[in-house]
Amino acid sequence: MAEQEIITRALKSAGIEQLNAMQKEALSAPVHRDLMLISPTGSGKTFAFLLPLLPLLSPERKGIDALVITPSRELALQIETVFRSLATGLSVRCCYGGHPFATERRSLQDPPSLLIGTPGRILDHLTKGTIDLSQVRFLILDEFDKSLELGFLKEMRAIITSLSCLRRRILTSATNAVDIPPFVGMKDPIRLDYSNDKDQKGGKLTVRVVQSPQKDKLDTLVRLLGELGDNSAIVFCNHRESAERVSDYLHSLKIPNECFHGGMEQSDREESLIRFSNGSSLILVSTDLASRGLDISEVKNIIHYHLPVNEEAYLHRNGRTARQSASGNVFLILNELDRLPEYITPYPEEFFLPANARVPLPPKWATVTISKGKRDKLSKSDVVGFLLQKGQLKKEDLGNVTVTESCAFAAVNADEKQALLRRIEGEKIKNRNVTFS
Repeated sequence: MAEQEIITRALKSAGIEQLNAMQKEALSAPVHRDLMLISPTGSGKTFAFLLPLLPLLSPERKGIDALVITPSRELALQIETVFRSLATGLSVRCCYGGHPFATERRSLQDPPSLLIGTPGRILDHLTKGTIDLSQVRFLILDEFDKSLELGFLKEMRAIITSLSCLRRRILTSATNAVDIPPFVGMKDPIRLDYSNDKDQKGGKLTVRVVQSPQKDKLDTLVRLLGELGDNSAIVFCNHRESAERVSDYLHSLKIPNECFHGGMEQSDREESLIRFSNGSSLILVSTDLASRGLDISEVKNIIHYHLPVNEEAYLHRNGRTARQSASGNVFLILNELDRLPEYITPYPEEFFLPANARVPLPPKWATVTISKGKRDKLSKSDVVGFLLQKGQLKKEDLGNVTVTESCAFAAVNADEKQALLRRIEGEKIKNRNVTFS
């Protein structure tokens, strides 16, 4: 099949009508040249490095042909989802910490064309001989600057130096201030730098300051959330303990929200993102872990509960909103001790909170959790069919459905959840006993 036809079919399958400038340049770059993609979060880097791979990979080739190394479990899963959306027919596997090693070992007995994983888990497999990387021809180092920041230099060196058949390296970064160690082996790479390209951002970003009369900003945060209507918001804190404190305080006021930080169990982090992404929670309280590499769409508001530690953190946080052609709002909550950093210029307009505070609106959706997942051969279509038929849900009352290894999550109309649970109690899916909550 001709190269252009492969790309066209993949784009059609993924529902992409038009590529941005960076993606077009990446596709047109000579395949024998290494490539650096420098662009902010949300600018389409994943498609930019996956699309050029498609004509080069072959299902007939034995062994792992392409390897993607990425700093986080969430980003690895996101890349896997994007690749599957291209419907190439090529096999793909994902490996990361936080779930049983044995599960991955079994799935990797039949080597995929594309392997995606985090540095620590890939090296673990390599050391134990459960993967063979001797046939890898294409290497993608995604969010390389973040991998360095998280301290994965040693693991990446061990992995990369074991790759003896590399033909091409592609490196992506959200910043151009990244030093590439010699062991990466990039030789005269084509450099596509869109880090300062306003067209890549596309949307309109409005930045405002909100004054907190007290040193403790909790009350001001709640009042601000009440002004955001039914729009989503990420509240950024600088420390895990602060994120938990803010989240717990909102819960004490019966304001639904999700907490997200690196100290949480992987399964809890995953569920928090699912509930936020499917609209079951309109508020995500997080550290800077949520500022990069997560597939969260249509975030309308970014709230800096704490001022970011530096300009880079500020830009990455803001990069979660006003993506593509959308518009978004950024709010900086300041108390009398806070001083706005010099890099935030000009000084933003002040957003004045009304004297009569409004209660934050509840989400339209609620999540139904199903106790079976991919390892039980449960698919998204199985869940959708079950809820529409046995659950007697109307199509408009069913939102996003996500199936993980161990369970499934379905967003349903919040007003319908309890009646739905009563209707499906004791029912089976694919002739399996299932619990619902």
